[in-house]
Amino acid sequence: MSEQPIIIKLIIGKIVKSLRIKQSMTQEDLAFECNVDRSYISMIEVGRNEPSVSKIFEICEGLRIKPSSFFKLVEIEYEELKNKNIGKDKKAND
Repeated sequence: MSEQPIIIKLIIGKIVKSLRIKQSMTQEDLAFECNVDRSYISMIEVGRNEPSVSKIFEICEGLRIKPSSFFKLVEIEYEELKNKNIGKDKKAND
């Protein structure tokens, strides 16, 4: 799966943004909590930047979620996308 790293970056960004919005946080709020620039959070959310594992732990702390819960959300989203793609491939071959 050569698209896997791109998909993972997009999923991480989608989840960070979703959790941030659910907590009524701005990008600036989260950036402050993580001691990073707002543009860094923005680039993560749009899938242009992939945070390191240690930075994900800091982001999770800022979002008040356990890293294990965050990675579980990433896994669930990834599996859903993978299953959709398998379904598309199967239909194309029918």
